[in-house]
Amino acid sequence: MSPRRQPEQQAPPVQRLRVQYAKRGRARFASSRDFSRALERALRRAEIPMAFSSGFSPHPRISYANAAPTGAATEAEYLELGLAAVLDPDEVRDQLNAAMPDGLVIVRVVPAAPGALAERLTASRWEMVLDGADAAALAAAVADLLAAEQVEVERMTKTGLRRFDVRRAVISLIAAGDRLELVSAIGEPLVRPDDVVQALQLLRPELRTGNPPLLTRLEHGFWDGERILDPLGG
Repeated sequence: MSPRRQPEQQAPPVQRLRVQYAKRGRARFASSRDFSRALERALRRAEIPMAFSSGFSPHPRISYANAAPTGAATEAEYLELGLAAVLDPDEVRDQLNAAMPDGLVIVRVVPAAPGALAERLTASRWEMVLDGADAAALAAAVADLLAAEQVEVERMTKTGLRRFDVRRAVISLIAAGDRLELVSAIGEPLVRPDDVVQALQLLRPELRTGNPPLLTRLEHGFWDGERILDPLGG
């Protein structure tokens, strides 16, 4: 028997770029897999020289970090690209935007700074609109949540039904009419904005209007104890 052929070893990336992208309009319904497919098609169309992983099934070196849930709009999603040649980041942004579907927008491309991208993503700021919610009931639910030591919710995950505390992830929560502004910590388990809405509805059942909340991630970066810092800021 002949020895098994070893996979070709790919060269390491020559350049690493970090990318901020947005999902706007109907593109908020694109899943993480939908986005990754659209991005890989755009990279091919734009003829961006990607570095590839080694192994029997090489794939382009793309690292994603803390993607927003399907159905949420977002202005602040991040990923990292490993390139096989050095390119101008602004040209990469423009070439990708020319090839991306409507609603999926490359906001910024910058050279990668040292350290892991995920370590720079510890908090998010969200706008949440609860259409049809009574403003007084919503404000009361927010006050109840912030006063509580623990508020648990359940969500089905890949490993089954999971129960976890929402309160520990809430850094700040402000109600104004039927709108909420949430700043939440990113941890394990990951508390999503719809989990916070579920917690508010548990505290005040009259908030269950039957309308899904409209969620938009406005910021996503490093929480320094007072504010969210830009993860691409160096």
